[in-house]
Amino acid sequence: MSKKEFRRSPRRKLRETVLVSDVMTDEIVGRIGNLSEGGLLLIAKMPLTEDALYQFRFRLPGQPPLDIDAGVHLLWVDKADHAGQSWAGFRFISMPEAQQDALREWVDSPGAEYD
Repeated sequence: MSKKEFRRSPRRKLRETVLVSDVMTDEIVGRIGNLSEGGLLLIAKMPLTEDALYQFRFRLPGQPPLDIDAGVHLLWVDKADHAGQSWAGFRFISMPEAQQDALREWVDSPGAEYD
């Protein structure tokens, strides 16, 4: 029996390391594990507050690279296998429309691999 998928949109795996910074502190909070038009999985290297709002910035690979500035809501956090790291699930709550359209195209681009 196959596992039923409850996600609203496909999550694209990233082959490259994409670092995510907190716009307010300019600190690197972690790297993206996977990404959809609705949110992201972050492999965090610092403590995060569950149910909090953050303002993230990251650059997706491509020609040209795609810069994203997004307001996000932290939905859940789990400890990762490595000390000091955690898995964190975020949903996008605000993003400029042009970036939102470009992100959707990036996620759906040919050759993408999905979780």
